[in-house]
Amino acid sequence: MASAQKSEIIKKQLSLRKHLWPSLDENQLWVRTQRDGFITIPRLMPLIMQIMDAMSKGKPVSSTYFELWCRSYDLCMVTLSKPHELAFHSGFSGQRALSTWKERLKILQELGFIDVKPGPNGPMSYVLLWNPYHVIQELHKKKQPGLAEDAYNALRARMIEIKATDLDMEDEEEVEF
Repeated sequence: MASAQKSEIIKKQLSLRKHLWPSLDENQLWVRTQRDGFITIPRLMPLIMQIMDAMSKGKPVSSTYFELWCRSYDLCMVTLSKPHELAFHSGFSGQRALSTWKERLKILQELGFIDVKPGPNGPMSYVLLWNPYHVIQELHKKKQPGLAEDAYNALRARMIEIKATDLDMEDEEEVEF
């Protein structure tokens, strides 16, 4: 999105917010550009996570993936030095928390969303997160079970709407009006 267009959208949203919440104390908001502890997240992450879970055969992987994403510091890599903490933050607790979390990592790796490398913490010491748009496109081409056509089409439509350029859109015909 062009900077001027983005700036205009922001101005409009701020104007509307001021109208709707005139006595708003902005210190009560979490503004990414003004706080530590932020990460960049694709606007389609909720749909991406739904697609992942639909393909994971009743063993939801999205909370594990999202926890990894949030620890990647926009570098697409995570060191798995605190596996129990990662498991807990992914939503797993109890005696089977670590084994369930590792199972979810294996599913994410099998689907192609991540790559795992061994290191000082055993066979799962480092994770690389692949671009989820590319992974989903490849899984669609392979007719991956669980990847519903409506979800894939919704992903592509929204990508076009938000002008996401991650996928090769050569098969999309350019139409000028």
